[in-house]
Amino acid sequence: MPPELASWNDTATRRSIVEFVEGVDVRSAASLGAVARHLGERAVDVLLVVAAVSERVDLSNLDVEIIQRLFDVNALGPVRVVAALLDHVRPGSKLVFVTSRMGSIGDNTSGGHYAYRMSKAALNMAARSFAIDLRARGVAVGLVHPGFVQTDMTGGRGEVTPEEAAAKIVERIDALTLETSGEFLHAKGYPLPW
Repeated sequence: MPPELASWNDTATRRSIVEFVEGVDVRSAASLGAVARHLGERAVDVLLVVAAVSERVDLSNLDVEIIQRLFDVNALGPVRVVAALLDHVRPGSKLVFVTSRMGSIGDNTSGGHYAYRMSKAALNMAARSFAIDLRARGVAVGLVHPGFVQTDMTGGRGEVTPEEAAAKIVERIDALTLETSGEFLHAKGYPLPW
């Protein structure tokens, strides 16, 4: 199934055109190719990459197949997105990854959640490398943890609504510059440990 593309004029935030691409399978070159073809020759001002699934893997269930599945979506999926759309990211563009503080080695004080933690740590490393490698092209890269959000993934638990988290992520995107490229930030704006 091809991704669904929607465009609109967002007068509330004064952004001229926003395209929301839903239904993209980040595991599929064909799906990502459809997005690239849709863009044609257009540049992307902000490429926000959101790809995450979670299944619990702990000492009682060290299922390597689950770990591989999460790596495929959470870590390799965003890299595939960048590979497919890199020609659309031009000087002045911003590349932003929604990641998780659960991918922080320094912040891991509770253990468990092996698959999710490992996949997000790998995403963080890739994003940090993109920040270094794309700096010469004038592309700023951000890594944003949205907070503990009330979503299906958290079972509706959480400290912030999806709308509140999205607003904070937009603030981080607006504040992102080449000087702050590669920083790992909470959506509220403070740095997170690696």
